Amino acid sequence: MNIALIAHDKKKDLMVEFCLAYKSVLAKHTLLATGITGGLIEEATGLKVNRFLPGREGGSEQIAARIAYNEIDMVLSFRDPFAQSYEPDMQSLLKLCDMHTVPLATNVATAEALIHSLARGDLDYRTIMRENSGII
Repeated sequence: MNIALIAHDKKKDLMVEFCLAYKSVLAKHTLLATGITGGLIEEATGLKVNRFLPGREGGSEQIAARIAYNEIDMVLSFRDPFAQSYEPDMQSLLKLCDMHTVPLATNVATAEALIHSLARGDLDYRTIMRENSGII
């Protein structure tokens, strides 16, 4: 599965800790992330992360475009509800995930639920959906 990782500035450390805790699960999947978040995850965990631009420079939009093309199977986006306006806007990401049936976590509690579901194979329907749409 293709898993996108995004974290607002004040949540980047939490994202790194999350990835360290679930490294064995994440290692079995393709990871994509906004630039700075991806770099921090790679450095701390040794996991391979395909990195886009930093969030404020369009990285979140790059991930959103891949959701629209059915190339992302899960989004873990740790958002800071008190973030300043320069943080990536979540509304388009939320809308696209809803439109394309992509599981989305905006906090660590929901991310844990999704990771455990992923480890159990509960989200295999995403692979079937992608194969039936002709996008592999």
